[in-house]
Amino acid sequence: MSERLSVPGNPIAHDDATITGEHWRITVLTPGLLRMEWSESGEFEDRASTFAVNRALPVPEVDVQRHGERVELTTDCLHLAYDGAEFSPSGLVVTATSPMSGTHTSEWRFGEPADGLGGTARTLDDIDGAVPLGPGVVSRTGIAVIDDSDSFLIEGGAAAVRREGTKDLYVFARGHDFRAAVADLYAVSGPVPMLPRWALGNWWSRYHPYSADEYLELLDTFEAEHVPLSVAVLDMDWHWVDIDKKYGTGWTGYSWNRDLFPDPPALLAELHRRGLAVTLNVHPADGVRAFEDAYPKVAEDMGVDPGSERPIPFDPTDSRFMDSYFSRLHHPLEDEGVDFWWLDWQQGAFSRTAGVDPLWILNIEHFNDSARRGQLPITFSRYAGPGSHRYPVGFSGDAHITWDSLAFQPYFTASASNIGYGWWSHDIGGHWYGSRDDDLTVRWVQLGVFSPIMRLHSTLHPFIRKEPWTFPAQARAIIDAQLRLRHRLVPYLHTMNARAARDGAPLVEPMYWGDPEAWDAYGVPTQFRFGTELVVAPITAPQAEVLGLGSVQAWLPDGEWTDLFTGTRYRGGRHVRLHRAMETLPVLLCAGGLLPLAGTNDESVGTELPAHVEVVLAPGADGAFELVEDDGATSPRTATTRIAWDDASGTLTVEAATGDADVLPAQRSWAVLLLGARAQATVGGAEVDGEATTAGTRFAIGGCAPSSSVSVTLHEIRPFDWTRTVEQVRQLLDRARIDYNLKLAAHDVVRRADGPVDAAARLRGLELDHEVEAALLELVLASY
Repeated sequence: MSERLSVPGNPIAHDDATITGEHWRITVLTPGLLRMEWSESGEFEDRASTFAVNRALPVPEVDVQRHGERVELTTDCLHLAYDGAEFSPSGLVVTATSPMSGTHTSEWRFGEPADGLGGTARTLDDIDGAVPLGPGVVSRTGIAVIDDSDSFLIEGGAAAVRREGTKDLYVFARGHDFRAAVADLYAVSGPVPMLPRWALGNWWSRYHPYSADEYLELLDTFEAEHVPLSVAVLDMDWHWVDIDKKYGTGWTGYSWNRDLFPDPPALLAELHRRGLAVTLNVHPADGVRAFEDAYPKVAEDMGVDPGSERPIPFDPTDSRFMDSYFSRLHHPLEDEGVDFWWLDWQQGAFSRTAGVDPLWILNIEHFNDSARRGQLPITFSRYAGPGSHRYPVGFSGDAHITWDSLAFQPYFTASASNIGYGWWSHDIGGHWYGSRDDDLTVRWVQLGVFSPIMRLHSTLHPFIRKEPWTFPAQARAIIDAQLRLRHRLVPYLHTMNARAARDGAPLVEPMYWGDPEAWDAYGVPTQFRFGTELVVAPITAPQAEVLGLGSVQAWLPDGEWTDLFTGTRYRGGRHVRLHRAMETLPVLLCAGGLLPLAGTNDESVGTELPAHVEVVLAPGADGAFELVEDDGATSPRTATTRIAWDDASGTLTVEAATGDADVLPAQRSWAVLLLGARAQATVGGAEVDGEATTAGTRFAIGGCAPSSSVSVTLHEIRPFDWTRTVEQVRQLLDRARIDYNLKLAAHDVVRRADGPVDAAARLRGLELDHEVEAALLELVLASY
């Protein structure tokens, strides 16, 4: 089999997992996943498809009853009743038997749409707002269906078409155990690969004809701005675009523009010296034409006389062409220093072979070919359909610069996890159209910081730019700080990266994954869980004119939640409108939550393993976090550092690293930020001075080798009290555009109130502006 078009797994299910009739076959893949085939010829499909690559799964316990042609089977999760005839609504019924509170028995009949919660879509190209979503494998009814009948197959290293007259369905029936349904998806469709650590930092991308000198000057300015980057994206102008019209357009190209880049290897070496990975944009649809440096060799490979200048068409179904495509066009550029490719395929789902989508072949072959360099394989391309999670990173396309587009992206990202697609990269700030709105850009950057991939991007336009220094002072400072925060988050993000590859758990989850029986969890489409510790509610609408704050309607799960930036503690189990100045967005850490950050607030850090780690702690419950770090190899040497918080004793312990501890820095210093509280601290019996911050109290707890442990004990923990609330109210009123005496009255009400309820009642009596009143009530009732 061709190494480039290979897929993981064994597509042939165990015989004990199948029940077969003359024209049908049912395979019990897991207790919650059935494959159901109908074949007019009686031949069944054992080849891998783009979706299903691994059917040789452990055979679950199943009870099968056959009465003539009729079949009934039962697992721990489902019941199937089938009449043995051609699939029909009356003859084929699947019932989910997993308990789901508040619902009647849930069943799906063939031909009926499964009430799924949606998956994702191929692209957001030229979209202003929302797009319809494809199917996912989770459903409020507990049953979801993936119809795999039309995907192409992979046989002997080549794409193959399906037989006529077949149906091939995968029915997921895990009830409301949404994580188990996605685990079943990964079991049959292949695992999520590990991303290189550098992919989790800030990507710089702009469609602009940079010269080599101009690009390095840009990076110098980022460095002077103390804004870290980890990936350099060179859009299409890296190659010749102004070509002789006899060759067509310059959209496709593989030859360096020597006017802009006279010495490409030197530029790539300098970008690597600066700690950046490099990707080049390619639009392969126009094939290889005579102006290309590699044309003579490609022509000879394809049996074409180079002197004829006959264009070589792009044909991903031709193995001879694909061999030349990689060896002549891509490998030489990789040898010069290109790390991965941005595959900008925009030409639809059709190739010269019916039913074979070129995007699938590009994604599979480029991803597999990238492994030849001995690094973690990666590509950067559009979503091709269910199973695409095997080929990260996803490029979502050219969205409009509007609030509607921003509001759709967090929902789009979270819903993609319903089809296992966890590594979307959006054009942060939007690609084109729209109008300048600094508030919009800042809010989009904040979403990008808490997105799977953070890639700033804009189109070829002199007035559409994302460089922080092109914005007014306030927006510039916020963008700088947020981009520094993204790199501080890399230890947490990489741990979630390892978790995704190991456990099949996407970084971003819809809120209903964790609380499937809480119907309120389905009503906050822009809110999401961000790894194991955080809930994020990005602000995706303009700020209120009178209040001068942005806001979002959020739903907080049961428990206590503390804001990462303000230290405000909220009681969960309810809806609340959260208001924030442009500097921050609502990011909430659960009680007992532990968030490891690299470096310090004012430090610009890279994506390497940090020499200083700060642990953000939300007290109120016990907690533990296992920090995963490795050497970045394809078979990584991994160290795990367990961080534990004992709430009763007030002790935070960083335990000795386990595994390959020698990959870690020889010495590492640690600090803890106690969120939403003041306290005293001791380390090894000695008092440690704390630094009061807006969000809490920071303590330096010392350094240690990976083989040692270090702990801090926090005494007299005093959560932020009513005095803090009164000060927050004062700050909020200070910025509100309302009558000065009304401000004074509102502040006095809160200052003199006998607790939250009294303050809320008295504020309502003032008949304040609705937005101002809502923001004040958020503060006074936060923990009530």
